[in-house]
Amino acid sequence: MSADLTVSFVKPSPAAQRKGAGAALIGSLIIHGVLALGGGAFIVAQYIQPPPPKFVAPPAAKIKIPPQTRQHRMNLAAHAGLASKPTFKQRLVSLRPTAFALPEAPKIAFDSSLVPDPSTVVSSMVTGLTGSGGSGNGSGFGLGGGGGLGKGLSNFSFMGIKAQGQRIVLCFDVSGSVVNKATATGMPLSRIKDETIKLISGLPSGAQFGIIQFVRNYKPFKETLTPMTPANRDLAKQWIETEWNESGQMNRGQNGVLSPNPNGVVCVLDAAFAMKPDVIFLISDGQFEQTYPENRRIPNEELEDKMKELEKGREPKIPVNFIGFQMRSEDKDAWERIVRRTSGRLREIR
Repeated sequence: MSADLTVSFVKPSPAAQRKGAGAALIGSLIIHGVLALGGGAFIVAQYIQPPPPKFVAPPAAKIKIPPQTRQHRMNLAAHAGLASKPTFKQRLVSLRPTAFALPEAPKIAFDSSLVPDPSTVVSSMVTGLTGSGGSGNGSGFGLGGGGGLGKGLSNFSFMGIKAQGQRIVLCFDVSGSVVNKATATGMPLSRIKDETIKLISGLPSGAQFGIIQFVRNYKPFKETLTPMTPANRDLAKQWIETEWNESGQMNRGQNGVLSPNPNGVVCVLDAAFAMKPDVIFLISDGQFEQTYPENRRIPNEELEDKMKELEKGREPKIPVNFIGFQMRSEDKDAWERIVRRTSGRLREIR
């Protein structure tokens, strides 16, 4: 018995074909979309997630030491040569009493080694901080004591002129013409006396001062510089208050008056320079007269020669500051030349 197998293929309809193609397209799109989302998520994750740390060793620093030069070694040798060398000295020591005695110790003046007045120290410190002071009606003079400035010098100001020094000499011409001119300018000698007392009061401990009043003869506070101590300050104030001369006269033979021959401002300059000061102040009107050995007016040329003689061989020079009242033009010119040669200053009060 035989059987016949017959295979037949049925062609799908067009609708079924379209349906199958649509399903395949949709499936392909879904697969591609999933792949696209996965790739995008991977790329975004790469940007969001920080990269893993990397440990890298920095390169070793290169240290280069410059070679020492010959000049450097020479400088070191010069510096070593400045150092003081140690010294070893054997001392003589007495082990038993001797048959001779040592000489007596020399007498020492203890005035300059006394403990300074605390009020003076405080006043000096305050004045040094505040500097120079001004005073009244445009005259511009003032008093300023100062702390030390190099080589123990002090800065100060007297009647509008700033100066520097520890050894100060003030020379006051108290003749009649100066008394009248000073009063006419509004700066009478009584006011100058007050300024002098202020200057003495403001000088620091260790300073020395001298005061000379003169007409033709002259009267010094002392013939040598006086150390600045509380006792000497009080003595100077008392002397200024009692011996200050505003009469315009200084007769020979008065108490404390010196009358050398020749007299006049020449002997006053000799006395001032003999004190070996750091600075000199001369207050006058520039007209100087003499009675011994003859009665005459001392010419300016003679005064210039005298100042050259006094300053000769002195290093450093002693500055001479001149404060003049209503000076004549020829006197002012002469004293401007004189003080300029000594590194001083001139101030005229009119």
